Amino acid sequence: MSKLGRFKMIAVAAISAIALAASIAVAQTVTTQDNGQGGRGAWHGGRGGHKGPGFGGMREGGLFRQLNLTDDQKAKMKQIRESFAQTNKPLRDQLRAKRQELRQASEGGTFNEALATQKLTEIAPLEAKLMGERVKLHQEMLSVLTAEQKAQLEQARAQFKTRQGERRNRNNQ
Repeated sequence: MSKLGRFKMIAVAAISAIALAASIAVAQTVTTQDNGQGGRGAWHGGRGGHKGPGFGGMREGGLFRQLNLTDDQKAKMKQIRESFAQTNKPLRDQLRAKRQELRQASEGGTFNEALATQKLTEIAPLEAKLMGERVKLHQEMLSVLTAEQKAQLEQARAQFKTRQGERRNRNNQ
């Protein structure tokens, strides 16, 4: 097997481990924060910082636009986002540096498998920590919403997922 092939296998294994760890952490967070209300909890997936039914709806745009937030709620959301960005900047900078080091493992026409493995091992816990911080951000932002707004958000997410599934079905035909 080529060095590039081994690198890809290592990268897939590392990403799988990160995803598994994140899934477990999220499941534990959702279970402990469900407050006995039943259902699936407040967080249903999505990717932090991306548009869609997950954290992307936490910005003033996205799904939150449909919730008619008060000026006070908008101000609180902005403060929460800014605090998150400031608090987690060192972690994001660390991840960016580690990813750059990982890219250097294959520069210059040669591949340094040992360096790539080391960097992937260093990146995994940082990614998991950032995922956990994003879950906390999401929960904090949800706490600003009224019960009615949370219900509206859930309804909007369900509609989004339905439309997304319909698009996938059309694309797979």
